[in-house]
Amino acid sequence: MIFYFSGTGNSRWVAGKLSEILDCGTPAAVHEELRNAGESGMCRYSLGADEPLILVFPVHSWGPAVMMLRFVSHLEISNYGGQPVYAVCTCGDTCGWTDRMIRKALESRGLPLTACWSVRMPNNYILMKGFGVDTDEVRETKLHTAPHEIEAIAGAIRGQSHYRCYTVGKEPWLKTRVINPLFRRFLAGPDSRTEFRVSDACTGCGLCARNCPAGVITMQDGRPVWGRGCVQCTACINRCPVRAIDWGGITQSQGRYHHPAL
Repeated sequence: MIFYFSGTGNSRWVAGKLSEILDCGTPAAVHEELRNAGESGMCRYSLGADEPLILVFPVHSWGPAVMMLRFVSHLEISNYGGQPVYAVCTCGDTCGWTDRMIRKALESRGLPLTACWSVRMPNNYILMKGFGVDTDEVRETKLHTAPHEIEAIAGAIRGQSHYRCYTVGKEPWLKTRVINPLFRRFLAGPDSRTEFRVSDACTGCGLCARNCPAGVITMQDGRPVWGRGCVQCTACINRCPVRAIDWGGITQSQGRYHHPAL
């Protein structure tokens, strides 16, 4: 069973590839699972005797994507009996202690983390100075090597290898224990305000509202309006077909990226 969270398509693509190789059914998007959880708010599932639970999600500010943490906090496996639990992180470069954070979140639900891997994918975070999309060469290199990394991960899940690849990076304590909590509180928290704005180039297609996993974008008079609770997935700005969306005065000269399979 594979659950994923994805804004610009990297993690969605990785989840799909893992599903194809492992033949374990259609991956489920966690924001949709949360939306369909019902009155209890809990996401309840059962696993086969040897069926693994696999979570695929992007690294956001050196921690798990907020929406994946939210899903895990509402996750119940009714018949858990020691089945393996895996995490696959997609990252532009490094992950910090994302593995420790997802392990702690899973343990709070009575689920141990069996293994965690990272897959380098093209950068998509452009909402802060000093960050940006990759050059064409770097992007194509990552897209070329990613399938081989996913094959290796699938081999390890099947027990065919001891493949371990998780890129911590420098100063993980500072990034995950200091920067990430600030990110989750002020930029990706339930009361966070956004700096998104839309130009006259907007055609009113509504793609941003339909793709917003947090459901904070509504169309008013044919133009998108952002409410509170953005999770910083960058789907709206990176997937706008006419580049009508910007973040303050930072992104006008920035590139855009979404996975080419979208």
